[in-house]
Amino acid sequence: MRAVFLDTRTMGMDISLQPLAEAVDELTCWEMTSPEQVTERLQGREIALVNKVVLDERHFSAAPDLKLVAVTATGLNNIDLEAAAARDIQVKNVSGYARPSIVQHTFTLLFALANNLLRYDGDVRQGRWAQSDMFCLLDHPMRELAGKTIGIVGYGDLGQGVAAAAKAFGMNVLVAARSGQLTPDRIPLKTLLPQVDVLSVNCLLSEETRNLIDREALRALPETAFVINTARGGIVDEAALAEALRNGWIAGAGVDVLSEEPPRNGNPLLADDIPNLIVTPHCAWGTREARERIVALTAENLHRFTQDAAD
Repeated sequence: MRAVFLDTRTMGMDISLQPLAEAVDELTCWEMTSPEQVTERLQGREIALVNKVVLDERHFSAAPDLKLVAVTATGLNNIDLEAAAARDIQVKNVSGYARPSIVQHTFTLLFALANNLLRYDGDVRQGRWAQSDMFCLLDHPMRELAGKTIGIVGYGDLGQGVAAAAKAFGMNVLVAARSGQLTPDRIPLKTLLPQVDVLSVNCLLSEETRNLIDREALRALPETAFVINTARGGIVDEAALAEALRNGWIAGAGVDVLSEEPPRNGNPLLADDIPNLIVTPHCAWGTREARERIVALTAENLHRFTQDAAD
């Protein structure tokens, strides 16, 4: 089995891809692949490994040897699944690798907002603590999470991880029901929103969830609420979130994802006049441990595929 990895740099340069090479007969690695280079680099390959490279019918029709697309991520929105199925090309992803990392990042954002860490750090750097007439600064409000309520949108592996961590900090947990799938332990999103102090977005991006947290949803939250999105850009309406923060409809927000990544064409959330907003560059998943798990899980997918093919 001959394989090609089209965007190894998305995995970072500090981990070994040797487990992938050992799972196939031949592995060619490209740090990055532009859309114009995809078709050529798929030629003669039975396996394509990708993280964010887009593969669709154009590429599948031009790569008759292709039998497997191994995605080194959970989301499959960059793969035309219908086109792959029509050509009997298997598509395998990995899941569960980033739960500790993303949960950790979710609460990093939340802690920073709840404790006003960025403002206090700025005060110290600007000499305000040194000029204080008492031993501490208490210029910015801080809130304990214990006893507060977190609402979780998306209760898969990541949402369950956020819920477990929240309970460890003494928080109450509410879970939003999926559209049309009410269960005794989940409630409609519209019912959930007014009750939460924190809204954590942990669902996949789909046509159903695109702009799920829109202007109306943000207005339904308490003015003291924080919004955290470590899932996918596009689930939270970015223009509406910027408006909500500017107008004080909510207390703050932390996002690790944007609708366009990297945001070369700008983004409403990158304006410099938005208060109480923390934006990080889609790095929540990227601890070394998580990326090593991706490699291990992808190697397992490759081994299973090659063994099935041999049988």
